[in-house]
Amino acid sequence: MAAPRRDTRGIVDAAELFARVDFRRREPAEPLRRYVELYWLIDWDLSEPYVSHVVPHPAVNVVFQRFEGREPFIEVAGIQLDLFTQKLEGHGRVCGIKFRPGGFRPFAPERPVTEWTGRRVFTPEVFPDTDPATILTPDVEDARIAALDAFLLDLAPRPDPQADLATTLVDRIRTDRTIRRVTDFARSEGMSVRLLQRLFAAYVGVGPKWVILRYRIHEALERAERDREVDWAALAADLGYADQAHLIRDFTTTVGVPPTAYAQGVH
Repeated sequence: MAAPRRDTRGIVDAAELFARVDFRRREPAEPLRRYVELYWLIDWDLSEPYVSHVVPHPAVNVVFQRFEGREPFIEVAGIQLDLFTQKLEGHGRVCGIKFRPGGFRPFAPERPVTEWTGRRVFTPEVFPDTDPATILTPDVEDARIAALDAFLLDLAPRPDPQADLATTLVDRIRTDRTIRRVTDFARSEGMSVRLLQRLFAAYVGVGPKWVILRYRIHEALERAERDREVDWAALAADLGYADQAHLIRDFTTTVGVPPTAYAQGVH
């Protein structure tokens, strides 16, 4: 499996986030890498509130959180369909587990991943026998990583070929820009559209069309972060949009501002 990503895809105004908080990515233990893409760790000590925004990936996250003035808690965040917003203030700590698309189902095999989509489910409904302080308290980061590994390994996930297939298919969409239509993609994989959609519903949590569109927006957001002047018409064509107007509409709906205004703002 690939190492944790080092890009900023999905993070709105990544430079501002990294200036405000201490953000790191770490690898899970080797037996967990078929299920988990990375651990993400955030610590902050802010003199004034800060609101972070993320265009979510097609991934479930389990997050251990400690906010000033609150008891530590655990959250299962299914795939969020809209812009994800989180207010941070005072000081606090987060230790998150980002599952690979398809990778969460082996840890919760009793229900399809669509049942988590759009939801944020908190302690004690999830993992009532787990004390989040065991993850959040150690001052040494390696100890927190070891505690995350132990937490997941204790859940004893069983390998599931369908989960592996879902992971492979989503990764193919992410890396292959020529994949633009669900019907063509299903045909290339020797599957019917209905079978592909059922697999994604059960193991990913969103449909293949949503994944294709979301990775387009991630690419556009990354380009806007990197380049002050973007040829939006050329990028729209490269991403498979019929025209620039469709890209602008999707970007504005997802991020909240038009891409040109966003690019000017971050630079």
